Amino acid sequence: MSETARDLDIDRLTGQVYLPEADGYDDERLGFQRLNPHRPAVIVGAAGPEDVRAGVAFAAARGVRVTVQASGHGLGRTLEDGVLINTRRMSGVRVDPEARTAWVEAGATWRHVVEAAAPYGLAPLSGSFPGVGAVSYTLGGGVGLMARRHGFAADHVRRFEIVTADGRLREVTAESEPDLFWALRGGGGGFGVVTGMEVDLLPVSTIFGGGLYFDVAEVPDVLEAWRRWTETAPEELTSGVTVLSYPDLPMLPEALRGRHVAHIQVAYLGSEADGRELAAPLRALGPRLKDTLRVLPYTESGTVFDEPDRPHAYRSQNRLLRALDPAALATLPQTAGPAAPVMCVVGLRHLGGALSRPPRVSNAVGHREAAYLLNILSPVEPGEEDKVRALHHDILAPFAGEALGRSLNFSYGPLGEDEVRTGFAPETYRRLTELKTAYDPEGVIQANHAVGRR
Repeated sequence: MSETARDLDIDRLTGQVYLPEADGYDDERLGFQRLNPHRPAVIVGAAGPEDVRAGVAFAAARGVRVTVQASGHGLGRTLEDGVLINTRRMSGVRVDPEARTAWVEAGATWRHVVEAAAPYGLAPLSGSFPGVGAVSYTLGGGVGLMARRHGFAADHVRRFEIVTADGRLREVTAESEPDLFWALRGGGGGFGVVTGMEVDLLPVSTIFGGGLYFDVAEVPDVLEAWRRWTETAPEELTSGVTVLSYPDLPMLPEALRGRHVAHIQVAYLGSEADGRELAAPLRALGPRLKDTLRVLPYTESGTVFDEPDRPHAYRSQNRLLRALDPAALATLPQTAGPAAPVMCVVGLRHLGGALSRPPRVSNAVGHREAAYLLNILSPVEPGEEDKVRALHHDILAPFAGEALGRSLNFSYGPLGEDEVRTGFAPETYRRLTELKTAYDPEGVIQANHAVGRR
């Protein structure tokens, strides 16, 4: 291990190097997703692109794999031995208000970007949870709060800075390296370690949004009503619904405690008056446990989905759907409700609109024709993985007839190559595989859900 330290030339690194016996090793390897975390032989706590280059070059010279982690929300395949590059120290954001762009370093979360852009009346195409890493989210496509109006986050990247498996630091644009630029926008993180990206910002400072919470026992048709409501929703309206059974615990909000709750999320890019008119049919469904719809600054956009911010162990499965079959939808309250053998969080998101249209510069985002995303997530206690896997299979089975494939960004847990393949059209997957071989012939870079070489 002393040779490891010398080979990495610690004195020239700006960041830190952690070996398994070192203080801080566990804190450095753990991310938000705590089930089966990485167990690397070496961790590079990178403070800049040169640290990333050193980590990749070290792994390539040793014939071992390297993976990267920022926030660790989407942990898929665990790295055993090898080199983990932790980019959380690289959290800088530079805003150009005239160009309406932001340069986003590898470890920045969407919260960093939102807060940097807000003073200029601008906002990024960020996701539902501000704590997620902006780069990894964008590499997988990125379905955010303004998605139906503006498309995928990957559609709005202008350039990347990336260290490829040969140790080169490259600037990748549509002009300089068009094939790699195509692959990085939606094809995942298996082509190198991105150290930064330049993205578009939008002139948005506020939205009309929040949540409507219903007790499923009191409003049993809430899911079907939401489905019908989305059929006429304008593109300025992006919405979803989350269904879960809250345990009866004192630390939870009293209004939700012990109830099977459907939480409808609304994010509208329009006037408050129009937003309230659009939401009126939902408010008329029945008694609401909570109603948080309001005009809110984009800096508070994370309250729309109001997702938990405590790291924990979980697994998920998802399907991208052509349509929501009402008969399949009607099975969810039973299969995923209070009687389910383990806790289950069902998330539905309305897609379409700008998500369905090709971007100005082509990219690798898969299944743009999907109208909805169905995601199933469960916390996992020790010994529960098989039970969780079986439950997720049973919940998804009724939707198989409308399934196009899966979203890799919403897949939390390891996927086999055949499963990764379902994230793309066959021709897109073939092209991604060829590019993976061209840029990483030895399979040095290990991504959460990498195409091609494993």
